[in-house]
Amino acid sequence: MRLYEERLGVPRTWHWLAALPAVMTGLVLLPLGPVAAGAGLAAAAALAALGLYAYGAVGIVVTGGHLTAGTHRFPLASLGLAEILDAEEAFLWRTRRADGRAAMLLRGYVPTALRIELNHPGHPAPYLYLSTRQPTTLLAVLAFARR
Repeated sequence: MRLYEERLGVPRTWHWLAALPAVMTGLVLLPLGPVAAGAGLAAAAALAALGLYAYGAVGIVVTGGHLTAGTHRFPLASLGLAEILDAEEAFLWRTRRADGRAAMLLRGYVPTALRIELNHPGHPAPYLYLSTRQPTTLLAVLAFARR
C-alpha cells in the first residue's frame, strides 16, 4: 500500500527549451530539402521530449515498510532524524555542505528538500537528501509510517 507518492517532473517551461534543438535540427537539415528538415525536426522533438520525460520520471514512494527514492530503497527502520530544508538550506546542502557519500535524489528545479539521517548498515551514506515539492507532507507520512 502506497502512503505517499511524488513524481519530480520537469517544469512546463523546460518543454520550450526542448523545442530549441528540434528547430535547430530542422534548420540544419533544410538544405537537404523540406522533407528531411521536417523529419529531423520531428525526430529531434521526440528525442528531447523523451529525455525530459525520463529525467522527470523519478519519484519518491513511501510504502508500509520502505522508502523508495529513485533507485535508492531503504527500510523505514533505517531512517533517522529528518529535517525540512527551505530553498536556502537546500542549496547549501547540495553544494558546500554536501557529503560525497550521501545518497541524493537531486533535482535543481525543486527548491525545497528533506534531509534524513541514515542508520543503514549496508549503505555507507550518512544521510539521504530528497528534493521534494512537499517536504512537510513527506515528513508527516514518514513519521506516521515509522510507528
